[in-house]
Amino acid sequence: MSFLSSPLLRPEPLLAALAAVFTLPAAALDMPPPAAVNSRIAQVKVYPGSATVERVARIPAGSRSVTLACLPAGLDVQSLQVSADASVRVGETSVITEPRALSAACATSALDGRIRALEDQKATLQAERDALGLVTGYLKGLGGGGDGDAKRPAVDARNLAATADAMRRTGQESLLRQHQIDRRQEDLDRQLQPLLAERQRSQGGENGQVTAVTITLDAPREAELRLSYQVAGPGWTPSYRALLDTTTRKLRIERQALVAQATGEDWRGVKLVLSTGQPRRNTAGRTPAPWRIGVEPPPQQQVAREDSVARFAMAPAPAAPMAAAKAMLPERPLFDVNVFQGSFATEFDVTQAIDVPSNGQRVAMPLGQHEDTAQVAVRISPRLEQAAYLVADIAQPEGVWPAGALQLYRDGAFVGSGQWNAPGNVDGPARVTLSFGRDELVRVSAEPERDNQGSGGFAGSRAERQVQRAYVVENRHRTPIAVQVLEAAPVSVNEQVRVASQFSPQPAELAWNRQPGVAMWRTELGAGQRARFTADYTIGYPKDARLQER
Repeated sequence: MSFLSSPLLRPEPLLAALAAVFTLPAAALDMPPPAAVNSRIAQVKVYPGSATVERVARIPAGSRSVTLACLPAGLDVQSLQVSADASVRVGETSVITEPRALSAACATSALDGRIRALEDQKATLQAERDALGLVTGYLKGLGGGGDGDAKRPAVDARNLAATADAMRRTGQESLLRQHQIDRRQEDLDRQLQPLLAERQRSQGGENGQVTAVTITLDAPREAELRLSYQVAGPGWTPSYRALLDTTTRKLRIERQALVAQATGEDWRGVKLVLSTGQPRRNTAGRTPAPWRIGVEPPPQQQVAREDSVARFAMAPAPAAPMAAAKAMLPERPLFDVNVFQGSFATEFDVTQAIDVPSNGQRVAMPLGQHEDTAQVAVRISPRLEQAAYLVADIAQPEGVWPAGALQLYRDGAFVGSGQWNAPGNVDGPARVTLSFGRDELVRVSAEPERDNQGSGGFAGSRAERQVQRAYVVENRHRTPIAVQVLEAAPVSVNEQVRVASQFSPQPAELAWNRQPGVAMWRTELGAGQRARFTADYTIGYPKDARLQER
């Protein structure tokens, strides 16, 4: 019996045994490759500088593993949250980031169909142009404009005129059609350029990265899977419009939101929620360190200690990792985000579906309005400017009102821009005061100021300075108006300087807006009426001292 004739070494049983060895693990594991499922963005919650994206996908019955591909590369992996219906058991989650070109599911985009259709039109036009070029070349050959060695067909002298006319018409039509094709190709190129740029932008350029999330699960029946993650960069900023009706004294404040993002994925038809919260802010406040008081060391020890501190400060090692980390960060926000004040977050739920493309385009949306009856008055600072400005004062609206740009309208006319700033911590109910431009029907005049120097005290040891100011306000409206006149009175910050003030009439406030020395007169002026306001100040100080005014 030969060596190969042994029953143990025959090729048929050996191949069968090897095939069984290699096919056994796949049958035993019974783990199909992860199935790529289509997902859609169901909701996006936008914060100042970040956003939480929630995706929803339908998974087929019997799924053991699914993959959600084409996610933005900048998502925060630690923020991934997976949930599903009660019948689905969710296991581990794996994340991979790779170039878009290597991902079969992300190699194409929604713009490819439009781009391919335009490119097909260009190819059709180019084929027609090439065919017309053949016709033109043939006609040139007939007319002797081609290759000199080429044989030209004989032309019957009796039909020469008709042949020449046919060649002329055919050549003219061919050249004109080529010109039209060139123009049409230029139009197609103009349509293609923005589409190609948009596709390159949406795919992150040549080196664009995408993220794929693979989830191990057990789905006995068809179910819904939800995946949420956070991305840095998106943001929203508020803007306001204030509309004052001076007849009814109604003040309506309309607020809008400007949203923009460049995360790498377009938000198409999503439910948008805007929040004034800041999840990326520190979650714990700072705690005080002990206040240590001791005796300053002798000069020699102090110098030695300063040298050691200087040597420690010169060590560059701790700064290198921080610089490298900053260099790795992606380009952050698309626009400056305002600082949001307040203890609690306010959320704005936008009812309609919103499209926010991933190209930094700002999308504006209304967030509602607030209306209240305002206290309308004319405010004047006659020493600084002899002009009157219309102001409206209302109670601070409920909720969080972040700072933002403000457009001002008075009786339907645009009067200018300003800034909405929520009031800080104040005693009593918070109020908001908005200015609606100059009131040209209120005349303001300041009389020349009197400033006299003198002496007083025992044997003239002290100097005295007497300052007299007077202002006149006239109402040229046909209706009464409320007038507020502001005056800065001197305030002593040194015990050697004494100040005595006399006003006529007596101001309603001597520390307006909690500023000592800022007095405010309040009065009502009827149509055509005028009022005079005076302030007399006596300032006493040592005769050999020099006053310092700030």
